[in-house]
Amino acid sequence: MAIRYRRILLKLSGEALAGERTFGIDVETVRKVAAQIVQVRRMGVETTIVVGGGNIWRGVEASANGMERATADYAGMVATIINALALQDAVEREGVMCRTMSAISIQQVAEPYIRRRAIRHLEKGRVVIFAAGTGNPYMTTDTAAALRAVEIGAEVLLMGKNRVDGVYDSDPHKNPTAKRLDELTYMEAINRRLEVMDGTALALCMENKIPIIVFDLMSPRSIQRVVEGEPLGSVVHSV
Repeated sequence: MAIRYRRILLKLSGEALAGERTFGIDVETVRKVAAQIVQVRRMGVETTIVVGGGNIWRGVEASANGMERATADYAGMVATIINALALQDAVEREGVMCRTMSAISIQQVAEPYIRRRAIRHLEKGRVVIFAAGTGNPYMTTDTAAALRAVEIGAEVLLMGKNRVDGVYDSDPHKNPTAKRLDELTYMEAINRRLEVMDGTALALCMENKIPIIVFDLMSPRSIQRVVEGEPLGSVVHSV
């Protein structure tokens, strides 16, 4: 099939790398995710990734339990770097070069994020992982994903979920009658407070007309199928 998107940003939650575990990194799950990423890169798709850290640390929860919020968020940024390095290793074991670029300084293990360098990596056929969110506390990795997608000129933002196959009108884990929404606008997602991504990220995508596709990452060949234009999951766009 023809490729619909030539440059993508894939947002992975930290939980997506945990597999069936409640905490940490599941090596086999990371390997499977990396194999999908490598497959689309070999199809000619310029591939970037933003990874969360919720499988290791959740800054909001730590803050709610009394930890100073900025400190808790910086700890979360370090957790995203751990996930990024695990994913980088798995991608390179599949035979494709990969670079991790961090929004905070940690030069022994990751390059500093520089927009033009990131684009150059893509042009050279490398996968690029953006770690440490935006580098600022109080900002989610969803916001980082939207920001990086705009900066590098991604044609679409893919939200890979862990066994959630789209956007629902209520929590499908709590409401067995929840209805999946195959298509919706940015404003619908914002006004109905649907759990697509945070409001800042949605507004950034809306302003820059970047479509968002929410899909089940664990579905067979899911990233490839989305890139080829197969209707999968839910699409958030302007019309």
